Amino acid sequence: MRILVVEDDDILRDGLRVGLPMEGLTIDSVATCEDARIAIEGGDYAVIVLDIALPDGSGLDLLREMRASGDRTPVLLLTARTLVEDRVDGLDAGADDYLGKPFDLTELAARIRALHRRSVGAPEALLRVGDLVLDLNQRSVTHKGEPVSLSRREFAVLRVLAENPGHVLSRAQIEDRIYGWQEEVGSNAIEVHIHHLRAKLGKAAVETVRGEGYRMPRP
Repeated sequence: MRILVVEDDDILRDGLRVGLPMEGLTIDSVATCEDARIAIEGGDYAVIVLDIALPDGSGLDLLREMRASGDRTPVLLLTARTLVEDRVDGLDAGADDYLGKPFDLTELAARIRALHRRSVGAPEALLRVGDLVLDLNQRSVTHKGEPVSLSRREFAVLRVLAENPGHVLSRAQIEDRIYGWQEEVGSNAIEVHIHHLRAKLGKAAVETVRGEGYRMPRP
């Protein structure tokens, strides 16, 4: 799952960039409203983590712009402003959740996962597609009731496909959702992950649609 962090505190931003991937998240991060606008326009983010006090404006104004333009990406406000009126202002501006600083990293990751589950219509932590069951919290998989060991990237690819059963996703679309800006992506990285998934789950687990991409069959 790829998320955008908008936070001007260098130490905190770097900490999130290191810590959140350990929770299975792919992170892009920026420090200003303007850079956030550019990132949002060009990115496909599952969740945006947004500070309010930014050096070139208010995160709330950026949030209002997003909602006015029809952007419904889930937004979690991560801010030192924790008074009741601050939380009310943030939620009324269109935020989906609100977490005050200081915070626990595991709670932030759990809230991000919960926001994404709700946005894709999967309120529970288990994602089921036929004989496959993905535990989105534990990042574990069972196939026909048996546990399957997957790498972090393999799980990320499988999750993207499982959230869109029956839909063809191009290699670029999959890469956009599981890799961050600063990560080097091998030219055949997605093909390698798909090959490993088929070896572990069976060749029918992922279909290749020639010239278009990959698809997980509907059960």
